[in-house]
Amino acid sequence: MEKLTRLLKGVAFAGICLMTPSLTQGQTYPPVPISADSGQFGMGIQRTMTLLASSTPAHRNTVRVLFYGQSITEQDWSRQVADWLRHKYPNANLVIENRAIGGHSSQLLWRTAEADLYPFQPDLLIFHVYGSHIDYEKLIRRVLQRTTAEVLLQTDHITKPEELVDPASLPAPTMKDWSAWWNTFFLPDLVKRLGHIELLDQRVLWRQYLNQNHLAPTQLLKDGVHLNDWGCFVMSQLVEQHLVYHAGAPKDWAALVKDEKPRWQGDRLEMDFTGNRVDLVPLEADAGTKVRVLIDGKPPSAIPQLYGVTRVSPWPGTSWPLILRTEAKTPLQLEDWTVNFHNASEDGKSFTFEVVGSRTGPDGGGRNDAPFVSNSGRVAIEPDDWNLAYCKAVFKSAIPADLKATWTVVPHFADEPTMPAAGDPSVEALVTVAQGLSNGLHHLVLEREPGTSTRLKAIRIYHPPLAADGP
Repeated sequence: MEKLTRLLKGVAFAGICLMTPSLTQGQTYPPVPISADSGQFGMGIQRTMTLLASSTPAHRNTVRVLFYGQSITEQDWSRQVADWLRHKYPNANLVIENRAIGGHSSQLLWRTAEADLYPFQPDLLIFHVYGSHIDYEKLIRRVLQRTTAEVLLQTDHITKPEELVDPASLPAPTMKDWSAWWNTFFLPDLVKRLGHIELLDQRVLWRQYLNQNHLAPTQLLKDGVHLNDWGCFVMSQLVEQHLVYHAGAPKDWAALVKDEKPRWQGDRLEMDFTGNRVDLVPLEADAGTKVRVLIDGKPPSAIPQLYGVTRVSPWPGTSWPLILRTEAKTPLQLEDWTVNFHNASEDGKSFTFEVVGSRTGPDGGGRNDAPFVSNSGRVAIEPDDWNLAYCKAVFKSAIPADLKATWTVVPHFADEPTMPAAGDPSVEALVTVAQGLSNGLHHLVLEREPGTSTRLKAIRIYHPPLAADGP
């Protein structure tokens, strides 16, 4: 499998941390100086920073932050940034997760993002990955088409002595000089073309730090690419410099998420909206009451796009999913799915399988080298979505005779949501009635039972900045 060979050749670069231990814990390092350009840092993520900065003990804004990428993103610098955010903004209701998967370059990560990234609906995505520029752009476009996330893109840190030379003194790079082209042309150009992205050019700042402190790149690394404790300290400091609030910044982000005032006519509310997600913001006094929801004349459960799937279960003892992505050709239903592997070759490159749904029942089987669509159409798997051979090649252990892959179909909707019971009055108790609609014009209807007191503080509409087919 040529694909597997290419992936394995890039393992050390793409990110599996199996090498030497990091530096002594508790060691102090030269501080990272504030960049001369820092006045513009954070300008692309001001919706997130406004939510953080405006949080108070009486009104704690919920802010969802996702770290995504490979083993570099799995390292301790991301925890340090998360801890710093919690300390800096103690009044915010921060929901922070790291769903990075070591060893998974952009060629693989755009597939796992279907279950990992878009359903999380982050306010801020902090992202770094190596790999194909084509698949990298595909992933970022989908973030901007399917979520209202602000994106902090990180360029690569310095790993080689020749990278200490200022690229401004060198000829313009071509794709033959991949690393220089990626960092000095592709990523900045992507930000210009797509917009709605903050570029953290940590490559420039990393170079400055090494040169100012007369350091070799290896002094911040534990192997050829992964960070030691010192490197994690530097990377966390560089990310934190971009997490800054600018009180006077233009509110270019205001159209991403809007609160609409509910306008009931008797026990019915109707409104048009443009976006892909709708939340209800209830009043505390309405706890326990219900409303009935229709979108474009249908209950949300009748809209296929509002069904999601969880990440497929991993190779034993790891976080690497056995299947990168599962699709469906017919509408899903809420259930659990299992793939039973059979007749696997020692290297995992060849096997047969069968799929079973907890409600659908046995649903067919096939071979991994051919596209598969189950009898019901509720499971579709492309040959490139199988991850067994890659897991086997990297982790070496024998393939278990009873190996299974499992995942769950989950709802991103509510047909008749119940307003939540009173909880922390400082945190909004949002009720998501639809997440994952096509990013366009829709018609919303809410109906309440006659005689009930159901009221809403707001109807929150999420409108991703890119249309589904991109600019």
